Amino acid sequence: MKHVGIFLSNTFNKQLFIQQLLEKKNVALFGISSTTHLQLFSAYTVQQYLLEEDIHGYCGIEAARVQTLRSMSSGEQKRVLLQHLLSLKPDVLVLDNVFDNLDIATQEALKEQLSNAAGNIQFIQLAHRKKDLLAFIIDRLMPSPDGGFIALNESVIEHTSTEEAIVPAPLHHYNLTGNELVRFTDVNVSYDGRQVLQQINWTISKGEFWQLKGPNGSGKTTLLTMITGDNVKGYGQQLFLFGRKKGTGETVWSIKEKVGYLTPAMTDLFATRHTLLQMIVSGYLDQIGLYTIPSDMQLRSAYEWLQLLQLQHKANLPFNKLTQGEQRMALIARAMVKHPPILILDEPLMGLDDANAAKVIQLINKLAAETTSAVLYVSHQTEAGLQVQKIFELQKTENGSVGRTV
Repeated sequence: MKHVGIFLSNTFNKQLFIQQLLEKKNVALFGISSTTHLQLFSAYTVQQYLLEEDIHGYCGIEAARVQTLRSMSSGEQKRVLLQHLLSLKPDVLVLDNVFDNLDIATQEALKEQLSNAAGNIQFIQLAHRKKDLLAFIIDRLMPSPDGGFIALNESVIEHTSTEEAIVPAPLHHYNLTGNELVRFTDVNVSYDGRQVLQQINWTISKGEFWQLKGPNGSGKTTLLTMITGDNVKGYGQQLFLFGRKKGTGETVWSIKEKVGYLTPAMTDLFATRHTLLQMIVSGYLDQIGLYTIPSDMQLRSAYEWLQLLQLQHKANLPFNKLTQGEQRMALIARAMVKHPPILILDEPLMGLDDANAAKVIQLINKLAAETTSAVLYVSHQTEAGLQVQKIFELQKTENGSVGRTV
């Protein structure tokens, strides 16, 4: 089998390329003909099966007869989908960022599945990170300027440095007593009689740089929603947020104003033609987009953040016209403009190529080192160059996940 790995930058039109593969157009390079049976393994495919399940009650994947696809963790969804697609015995299986948002154990399980099937099915793997390219794939390509493909250049991609730039000063300061921001003491969480978290003890203090780790389905999202005030499971527990016990008269908004938050899915919230500058300013006003006239100080500060990102020349471009890496850095800046006591970055590198991932890592390190905000980086991956100080790791047990500081 002539397997092919294709390393893509975030400027490459991946959606168009996948469409050409599925329609079998301009793909002679990969040995695909009009009679080739081809299947696509991607996050989009997962969503299509989930939609089918929501509409008809069954998505067609045999494993979903016992447990619905919707109730599975993202890792389990990908595992059963891959098993299903392999059972269809396609000639070619296109793998689109197959390891995104998966824990190490699930990644290794998928790699084993793919390796075992490599003698019967041709794989075309699309990846934004070189480290994700499957080891058994020898032919590795990258897009060429003329619209074709050339052999992958394994050299490190250089990127513009922000090390010498200055983080803009905060426009206001939060009235917080002491250094403790969040404290979980013997916190337990269960849903429908199923224990999810068991005896969680964790304290986050001002200026600390944490990574939250744990396998898919271990309860990371549950912890995050308790910190942001969105989870009712925090009531009646020894959970303290910004010096106040949860459920003692605080409002959700009084908590949220102290938390900056980023998840890659937020990109979809800015699909309108708001400019980059307007999007940054909206972080001061807690709006999706800009519907209130900002002050001159807020505009000036937002422009200083663009200077930090070296994107000031794109201030008036629509946000949705920026590259994926530029959008991700802008969303981090938007979450940080108010210098919140806690900055939560949930899988901030997902979908980024190596060059953009390096830029974002450098930005995160800078914010953690040069501000008083506590940074909470959430990811399965241990990234080279990321200067986290502490790790809080969730480990699954039969009675819910337990946590430990590494």
